[in-house]
Amino acid sequence: MKRRNLIIGAGALSGLAIANQFSSQRAMSADKPLRVYARSRFSNYPFTLGVASGEPYPSSVVLWTRLAPEPLNGGGMPLVNVPIRWEVATDPDMRRIVSRGTVLATPELAHSVRVVVEGLQSDTWYWYRFLVGQDASPIGRTRTAPLENSYLSKFNFALVSCQNYQQGFYTAYKYLAQDDLDLVVHVGDYIYEGGISNNGPRQHNSSEIFTLEDYRNRHALYKTDTNLQAAHAAFPWIVTWDDHEVENNYANDISEIDTEPDQNRAIFLQRRAVAYQAYYEHMPLRPFSRPFGPDMQLFRRLSFGNLATFHVLDTRQYRTDQPCGDGTKERCPENLDPNATITGKVQENWLYDGLNNSQSKWNILAQQVPIAQRDMTPGAGGTYSMDKWDGYVASRDRLMAFLGQRRPSNPVSLAGDVHSHWAMNLKANFDKPESATVGSEFVCSSITSGGDGADTNPTVEAYLPDNPHIKFFNGQRGYVRCALTPTTWKSDYLVMSNVTTPFGTISKRASFVVEDGRPEIQQA
Repeated sequence: MKRRNLIIGAGALSGLAIANQFSSQRAMSADKPLRVYARSRFSNYPFTLGVASGEPYPSSVVLWTRLAPEPLNGGGMPLVNVPIRWEVATDPDMRRIVSRGTVLATPELAHSVRVVVEGLQSDTWYWYRFLVGQDASPIGRTRTAPLENSYLSKFNFALVSCQNYQQGFYTAYKYLAQDDLDLVVHVGDYIYEGGISNNGPRQHNSSEIFTLEDYRNRHALYKTDTNLQAAHAAFPWIVTWDDHEVENNYANDISEIDTEPDQNRAIFLQRRAVAYQAYYEHMPLRPFSRPFGPDMQLFRRLSFGNLATFHVLDTRQYRTDQPCGDGTKERCPENLDPNATITGKVQENWLYDGLNNSQSKWNILAQQVPIAQRDMTPGAGGTYSMDKWDGYVASRDRLMAFLGQRRPSNPVSLAGDVHSHWAMNLKANFDKPESATVGSEFVCSSITSGGDGADTNPTVEAYLPDNPHIKFFNGQRGYVRCALTPTTWKSDYLVMSNVTTPFGTISKRASFVVEDGRPEIQQA
């Protein structure tokens, strides 16, 4: 099948019979308004999925929850609108209320709600909760961003990704929730779409997911984890997806699994539409990200004073197909195709404009897959993972050239996906180690994906000498804690002793620093 790079427009599905559950609900609510559910009791506690916050601006933040008394059974809510009260306070006991209101939870969005609370003070901690009938949600904590271009002396955040429920316990989130952070950045694989495995310490709740109800139940399963709930309740989050929120290694409008019916483009776009819908329903995103069919606006920009700007990317929705196949392969002619793209032209130009105009000290590319080259063959070299930026050489060359020529202040890439920790320099030409270093990259391991992992990997160790820009590798689970000041970026690599039991402990494996104006990564 010849694969195409398409940015699906609003009318692209006009000729397709997409029988999404949410389309019928939308029609029902449009034709006949649903009655409001005023009962005070549910079949179970309605806030089983906890609370979350995200997208902090200087004067506003997004608060999230979902009513789900039966979380793994479609939520267990009647098809009626339910008013939910919300409160925001300046103290953890919720006594000094500064903002409150009511929002309707509707069947159309699986009774999830997002409240954009406006009029808040900048750079300030707040506490919040939701109430419905006699039930109160857990109390969450969030923080607004500093004013644009205001001086900020320090900023701490965690980088996380890849949390396969079946392959381990989320104990890393227990430790993260106790950390000294201002923010959590999740760069993808929040859920996994696969079926039930009998080999891990936990199991998925169904076979592979395809329908809207499937995706909703899978998100709900993940969100029932108490450690994940604690991490969401402790800090605001910035999120972006990778592939498993829909299907492994998908590229734009193309399924990568040849044995499944969604090899048909129309069927795959139906699957992508319901997956995007469920993702939006379960994340503390702003309303502009609400999907329209299989399209969802996810790339965006958030700034924290004059210290940091996050350029949040989406390298799944607009990419061309992986060249040479999607595994680890030798380069092929398509690998060097100047028309191949991992971001799409619109997003690429948006990124360059943002970097070019940024006034921040640190410019952070929060995205899914490693940018730095990783030649995985010892000695002669020549094999690369085609699902990463290694598969899109023209896209990476353009980005490296831009960084070298325009010199935005301190560009740092953050990535996940590969279930291991990496610290790497971004080079003007990766095939010439003596070429200029134009940026830095920190890649986090998984929370659980891949099981316990190990400190070292003989296969990786064998090819590291041929990749001198790679400064660190570790194959354990955990997260990266980043501490920023106007003069220094420090990344602490935190690793779990194990994740296949709930009793794993965490420790700091290594630390690396980048100095302002000097992109070379140095061991702390």
